[in-house]
Amino acid sequence: AGGTTAGKIIEEVRRQFREDPGIMAGTSRPDYGRAVDITARAALRQMVAPGLLAVGLPVTVGLIFRFARDGDVTVAGVTYPDSSGWLAVAGVLMIGTIGGIILATFFNNVGGAWDNAKKYIEAGMLQVPSENPGAMTTLGKGTDAHKAAVVGDTVGDPYKDTAGPSLHVLVKLLSTVTLVLAPLFIA
Repeated sequence: AGGTTAGKIIEEVRRQFREDPGIMAGTSRPDYGRAVDITARAALRQMVAPGLLAVGLPVTVGLIFRFARDGDVTVAGVTYPDSSGWLAVAGVLMIGTIGGIILATFFNNVGGAWDNAKKYIEAGMLQVPSENPGAMTTLGKGTDAHKAAVVGDTVGDPYKDTAGPSLHVLVKLLSTVTLVLAPLFIA
């Protein structure tokens, strides 16, 4: 999603440079608003599906289990009469929270690790055994390890800056919607 939007912004920047040579000469200002508009529209459009998931899933599960399969539920020896709706939604909330937090934490940590790996190599800290026994070779900028770390950083930045934090927001939305609509699922 971020790559598609970035491509559209690059196309817009190239279009502005092509149509207005004064931008490169410093005699005219680029249309920043157009790039911001592309970004904002794409962000809003791409948040529709996750938003519908966070709102629609608990509502759908709760209502299906309340009306289509409502009955007595026994959990750990305790019987809850007419309660399958809210118990099903509680399960969705627990699994969504646990899975979302684990995945968001993974994205945040992996993205940070890939970013720091590149910085570590650029600082000249990565040493590997050389062909001479007992000697070490320092790998820095321009090496294959650095090129691989740059690719890792390119993937890692969106993970830690957008995907991880967005999942945290999605988990909060899921829990808020579930708790606000809880009366719908109780018989």
